Amino acid sequence: MIIWIASYPKSGNTWVRAIISSFLNSNSSEIDINNLKIRQFPLAQDFKELISDFKSEEQFVKNCIHAQEKINLDNQIKFFKTHSAYWKYGNYAFTNEINSLGVIHVVRDPRNVITSVMNHFNQTANSYEKAMRFITDEKKMLSSENLPQSENDIPTIISSWSNHYNSWKKFKKNNLLIKYENLLTKPESEFHKIAEFLTELVKTKINPSQIYNTVKNTEFKKFKTQESINGFKEAAKNKNNENINFFHLGPENNWQKLLSENTKKTIESTFGKEMRELGYL
Repeated sequence: MIIWIASYPKSGNTWVRAIISSFLNSNSSEIDINNLKIRQFPLAQDFKELISDFKSEEQFVKNCIHAQEKINLDNQIKFFKTHSAYWKYGNYAFTNEINSLGVIHVVRDPRNVITSVMNHFNQTANSYEKAMRFITDEKKMLSSENLPQSENDIPTIISSWSNHYNSWKKFKKNNLLIKYENLLTKPESEFHKIAEFLTELVKTKINPSQIYNTVKNTEFKKFKTQESINGFKEAAKNKNNENINFFHLGPENNWQKLLSENTKKTIESTFGKEMRELGYL
């Protein structure tokens, strides 16, 4: 059975994976960002013998559940990162309750997502308009030209920021919502939520000292330092095939300082319903 760590791109998925890796490995030392052992889904390796064209959206949609059935043949609990929306097309869907044990759904204020998207996907300077089109595109897919090499072998259907958020709300089985902003401002409280969720689903005991150590060992500045020394294998590439810093601004990504009034108003107008629901407005 799969437990998903699901998020729109640049919303804290890597951070939550690091937290889970620390909890499940009773790790009291520094977290290695290049060895989190929670990989992406979908990848082409999951669809071998199921589809003939890995760029075919139709073949992918028809076989997404079949791929998960293959993954679950061992009857073990496992974690997967995904940026996919919880989409449904006719009789087909991204996942179902037979193959999924639950989801940790990570969300982030779109006024901060837009700046991180612009950096990660190598938008040029002054391209908030392009990034805005990215996060509002209801048919948006991540493909080989805007994914790291390790993840570029099959489409990921993400849709718009609002559709992505609303889609995972509809997954009713063991659904834990985590806000990126709360991880920043009250980490111990949010880490406790994740620990309690995992304790129930994975039947593992997580003690208070683990939570305290995980808070200290998953600080953004530590990840940023690791990336500067060792690189990060999930980082995207620029046009010169050079890594773009994955851990870019973190807590310093403050829309109040970075966004123009026009961009701010456009985002709030476009995503107002969801932002109010999440307490961002």
